[in-house]
Amino acid sequence: MKKYLIVLVSLFTLIATTGCGKRAFIDGDYDENINRENLMDDRWSETDMQKTVEYLVNSAVKHRAIANAKKPPVVMVTRLQNKTSEHIDTQSITDMITVELVNSGTVQFVDKAARDDVAEELEYQNSGTTDRTSKKRRGNQIGADLIMNGRIDSIVKEVGKKKSVYYKITLNLTNLSTNLIVWTNQKQIRKLYKKKRVGL
Repeated sequence: MKKYLIVLVSLFTLIATTGCGKRAFIDGDYDENINRENLMDDRWSETDMQKTVEYLVNSAVKHRAIANAKKPPVVMVTRLQNKTSEHIDTQSITDMITVELVNSGTVQFVDKAARDDVAEELEYQNSGTTDRTSKKRRGNQIGADLIMNGRIDSIVKEVGKKKSVYYKITLNLTNLSTNLIVWTNQKQIRKLYKKKRVGL
């Protein structure tokens, strides 16, 4: 009888610890609509990024600094400051903005992040190891006309079971010669949440 009791206790303990262990997300599926709104939690999401990029890119390409330019201005992205309390991948935001602006055909971009790689490749090509007809010479790179930068701010308020998360994303284009801001705009997002009891 004692052996049976020990076996039952051991079995019960095993079931209890297994049931209370970490749960894995399984049986996944692709979301065919990548633009479907994602409000699964109260943090910055891909939906916030998509809405922000769409709004700011549409605003920029319609502004006279770009729309009335005789030729597509050359833009260099510097940084997007994150002034929120969250970890937000600002590089992903600027990457998406760059892609949309380049594909619009209204601007050209110089890649600040690639400067070291470009310099290294130019040094290699001019070291005598590359055929003269294919090597690139120094002094032919295009300088930027405009600098793109900005920042993300947020305000989080929580009262009782209600919570609001507010984001303000500001983007600027500054003329490199004059240091004048030729275009600026901001996208504001507010999301509202209610606290609910979540069962196991």
